[in-house]
Amino acid sequence: MDAAITVENLTRRFETLTAVDDISFTVERGELFALLGPNGAGKTTIINMLITLLPLTSGKAWVAGFDVSREKDAVRRHIGVVFQEPALDKDLTGRENLDFHAMMYGLSRAEREQRIAEVLELVELTERADVLVQNYSGGMKRRLEIARGLIHHPSVLFLDEPTLGLDAQTRRRIWEYIRRMNREEGVTIILTTHYMEEADYLAKRVAIIDRGRIVAMGTPSGLKDVLGGDVITLDLDGTGSSFIPLLGGIPWVKGAKEQNGEITVTVEAGERRVPELVSIAHDHGIHVNSVLLRKPSLEDVFIHFTGRSIREREVSATESRKELITRRLLR
Repeated sequence: MDAAITVENLTRRFETLTAVDDISFTVERGELFALLGPNGAGKTTIINMLITLLPLTSGKAWVAGFDVSREKDAVRRHIGVVFQEPALDKDLTGRENLDFHAMMYGLSRAEREQRIAEVLELVELTERADVLVQNYSGGMKRRLEIARGLIHHPSVLFLDEPTLGLDAQTRRRIWEYIRRMNREEGVTIILTTHYMEEADYLAKRVAIIDRGRIVAMGTPSGLKDVLGGDVITLDLDGTGSSFIPLLGGIPWVKGAKEQNGEITVTVEAGERRVPELVSIAHDHGIHVNSVLLRKPSLEDVFIHFTGRSIREREVSATESRKELITRRLLR
């Protein structure tokens, strides 16, 4: 197979819960591909099946040309993984962490020394290589984990929420390292994230995941083009629910939704339409408190396909898990 990753009708069930529901996609060699969705959407479950940590309930998948069910050892030899939870030995130095990992993959002493120097330079940790990891910052630990994932020249690198918990400035630096790895190492990268801007900035293509299913897939710009225009958000007095019916039949209105007490309207030529929307509201006795005009984001795409924001999905998923746990405790 020419693709780095091929997934066909992949499904994973846990008792009565379907965490991944009949998904299919491919990732080309050298591509940077993102799985975007809220916590609990099934992203990590997908990764765990592709890296052979979790058996498939049904469907098929190949990574680096190897069947994840029948050729697990071959898959593991050809991949690198940066898990969502930290997995470094804090009592070792950065160099020692890398050396131990390289030995696990059978690199000779000379190969290890050369490769450790290369990946440390890539993530700009050369000067901190001999410092104990317990003295690293959160961003430095993440960079070291990325370096470790690359140490054995993997064909495919999996990054599960690579910037989770990092501040905005550190997150941006990690993005640059990820881009550099993809460009300089030529490695195929598949990452999971619930940060819209991360998927938008990094990925060549994005698969939006919701409740275990792919609801949309394409380039970030292509997905945003689905909305067909600019986005105008209006904060109105009252609920605003009476405003949406007033927009029906207007040809330049591509869509309108009420979200978190605000009205979001997708329109053509947004700069010209703001005064018209304000005028419509005024003519019907609806007061406009504020107006925001912007280009569509992947958050808008997610809302378009699911009806709710990623944050709302995460809250809903958390409540569902609490309800499930409560039911089990009451049995």
